[in-house]
Order: sequence, then structure tokens, then C-alpha cells
Amino acid sequence: MPTPTDPRQAYLELVKELREIAVIGSIASVLSWDEQTYMPPGATDHRANQASLMARISHERFTSPRLGELIAAVEQSPLVADPQGDIAANIRETRRDYDRSTKLPASLVEEMSRVEVLSQQAWSDARKKSDYAEFRPWLDKVLHLKRQECQCVGFKDDPYDALLDQYEPGETATSVRATFEALRGPLVDLVGKIVGSGRVAPLEILQRNYPAAAQEKFAREAARAVGFNFNEGRLDTSVHPFCTHLGPGDVRMTTRYDEAYFADAFFGVLHETGHALYNQGLPKDQYGLPRGDDVSLGIHESQSRMWENLVGRSRAFWKHFMPQARAAFPQALAGVTEDAWYFAINDVRPSLIRTESDETTYNLHVLLRFELERALLRNDLSTNDLPGAWNERMEKYLGIEPPDDARGCLQDIHWSGGAIGYFPTYTLGNLYAAQFFEQARKDVGDLEGQFARGDFAPLLGWLREKIHSQGMKYTPRQLVMRITGQDLAPTALLAHLRRKAGELYGVS
Repeated sequence: MPTPTDPRQAYLELVKELREIAVIGSIASVLSWDEQTYMPPGATDHRANQASLMARISHERFTSPRLGELIAAVEQSPLVADPQGDIAANIRETRRDYDRSTKLPASLVEEMSRVEVLSQQAWSDARKKSDYAEFRPWLDKVLHLKRQECQCVGFKDDPYDALLDQYEPGETATSVRATFEALRGPLVDLVGKIVGSGRVAPLEILQRNYPAAAQEKFAREAARAVGFNFNEGRLDTSVHPFCTHLGPGDVRMTTRYDEAYFADAFFGVLHETGHALYNQGLPKDQYGLPRGDDVSLGIHESQSRMWENLVGRSRAFWKHFMPQARAAFPQALAGVTEDAWYFAINDVRPSLIRTESDETTYNLHVLLRFELERALLRNDLSTNDLPGAWNERMEKYLGIEPPDDARGCLQDIHWSGGAIGYFPTYTLGNLYAAQFFEQARKDVGDLEGQFARGDFAPLLGWLREKIHSQGMKYTPRQLVMRITGQDLAPTALLAHLRRKAGELYGVS
């Protein structure tokens, strides 16, 4: 079939094709969600074959010569004259993805998808038994495939850049390292002052009996209150909490419940709700196109960390929710004051688990993972030596050493799923979140007063307008510059952490 000579017809055909490919991808996402929630263990091999086939079909459709011809027909036309217009953004980002994808053989994409399913199941089993040796062969397979991906995609200075760029466009290992170095010293200094302050949060409050059913009900109420639409979403349980966007009107969240520890599930739900609100706020009429997709994982993470920490751990948030919490957990919260609760949920201390760590130490967990995965990818570190290297860095950065693999190098699902290059986006998200929130305060007004009244709509409306509705119209750095008038910097995050440390620990 000849390529349409009319650029607008070419664009309409391209849109139709991209949306069909997006539907194929959403089917694969349903399979992945089911794998993490309800799939019986015995179905792992069959699910791997299903995922592999879907990955091959999607890759073949997206890398077809016809798609390349349609992109070229539009990008040479007046339809893209406005670089910030919807069509220009869709063509720019589709070209970027197309050029990357066409460098990857279908056989490699298919094999990566198959191995990732098997590897995730192996990780889940190994984590339950705290047996890294059982998972190590699968990590070797994943790394072997990711190195092949790096060679196919190409890179200038560091193979890690080839993987990082798909998650955070424009960032490199060098820029990430510089960002981390700007944070490391101030964070280590602040943690040292907090530990040396002599003040200890009443963490015991969070370690009482919190029935799972009551936790789920309370978490759902909070998610709904801040704006999550349960008519277009779900909340289920899984080994590792996550959020996935299956398409317009279908956003799935998961969490895990520990009846002896309140914070894990509740703040996990707020975190995933932040992701879900972003997904629910994307332009539905742009589904399948870059303008209907999130700009980067760092920006996505800024939304989850904002709702989890800047909102969910604020005094104002609990001014509204504390009465509901007392009703949900009358025995656990008997005699607990708002001040004690606020201190407990903002406890700062070195901990073993990244997802349970506090705002201040969290980035040190991310730094550790960035360094190790980069070393693994570059063959500077053997998978055989990973547990020792992990424990050594935990001692160096946080002053504690994991007692077993489950609380050490097996705690995260990311590497088993091939998500190497993903971890830095968490710290970038923290930086973006603090900078966005600081600007929202200026633009929206008394956020704390609104939260105390249970009114979260003004903040959500601001995020919808400034971030969610924009899709991939701008790059991450362009977006933060447009919203705040400044480039990404650690200033806002460090100021936020120091303010809270001063309030609770008397240090800054």
C-alpha cells in the first residue's frame, strides 16, 4: 500500500496503527498484572509463552517499515510546524521510540519477555526462602540479555545510558551521579545529626495490631478522598506493590498488608495512588499516543512521592484523617496523640527495606542500587559477589547490615523484570516532587489548610493542569522549568527535609 501523499491522511493512519499497538500492549499488561496478583504458580511457563508472543507481535507491528514511512511523511510536513503542538509531540516521541525499537531484533525482544516472566517467579520463590543462590542464574540471564540490548541500541560513553534513557529521557549515568553526589553529603550529614539528637520517635505505635481488613478499608477511603476513581480502577494485593495503567478507565494498584505494622500498606497505597492519579489524569482522547502517556518515570515518581510524603505525612493530612483512623483502629490508637502519631510516621532512622524507609534515608537506598546495577551491567561486579557488595554498601551508607538475602539484595522485584536503569528515577522523582510542591504552594495558596479540611481537589486540579494533562508534550527538564522557572535542583527537597528534621529532632 503506497504511503498517503496527504500528510494528514498519513497521520490519521499512523494514529490508528499506534492505538492498535497500544491495545496489544494493554493485553500484555493485563497478563502481567494477573501474574503478580491471581495467577497460580503452576501457570508460570505458559504465562511466559503468552508474554513472549505478545511482545513479539507488538514489536513487529511497531517496527514495521510502513510505520517508519508514515512517521517520515508527517515529520516533513507543516503539521509539525509548532514544536509544542500535539502532532509535533506525537511524531517526535514516536520517532524516538521507533528508532530505538528498530535496533532491537524481534528474537531478542521475545526472549527478554519470556525470561523476565520466569525470572520474576524465580525471584518471588527465592525471596520467600531468602535464598539468593537460587535466583542468581536468572539474574545472569537477565543481565546477559540487557547487555545485548545495550549493544543493539548503542551508547556513547556508558552502556548504562542505553537503559536509563528509556526510563528518563535525556539523563545519563554521568548526570545521575552528579545529582547523587549533590545529595549524598547533605543527607549523610542530616542523618548523622538526627541520630545524634537523642530524640527517638514512638515507632511502637505503628507496630501494634492493625487488622488487614481494617487497613484495606481505611486505605481505600484515603485513596478515594484524594481523588482516585474506583469506578476506573482497582486495589489488590501482591508481593511487591505496583500500579499499572491498562488503558482508559482501567488503572490497577496493589499493596501488601502487615497486621503488625501500619505504615507499610497505608503509605504504599498513597504512593501507588499518586501514580494512579497521574494515569487517570492523562488525556483519554490521546490514548496510544505520546500525548496520552506519561513523560518519564521520574515525573511519574514525583506524583507518587508527593502524595505519599509531602501530603500523606503532613500534620494537616492527619488533622483530617486522625478521627477516621481512631474509628478504624480503636485499640491500636487508644491514647495516641496527634503529635505522637505525627512523630511516628515521620520517624527517621536507617532501615533495611527501601520501600519502608523514611524520606531522608530513602535516596541512600537508591544510590546503593544505582551503583550496583551499573557495576553489574558493566561486568565490574560479578553476580556471585552481589550479596557481599550490597551488605558492604548498606553498612557504608546507612550503618546497618542485612541479616539475610530477603532483606538485602532480594528485596526488590526490578532486576528480575529486567528494569535495570529504573532505580535512579526514584531519586529524580523526589527532587521533582519537592520542587513541584513548593510551586503549588505559591500558586494554589494554603494547601495545609485545605488538607486539614479534607479538601485535596485544589492540589489535584493543579497537578492535572500542570503535569497530567500535558502527557509527553515536554521533556522532563522542560516541564520542571515551565512550572517552576528553575532547572531540577536538590534545594527544595533538602529544605523540606531540614524543616521537618528541625521540627521533630531539633536539628537542621
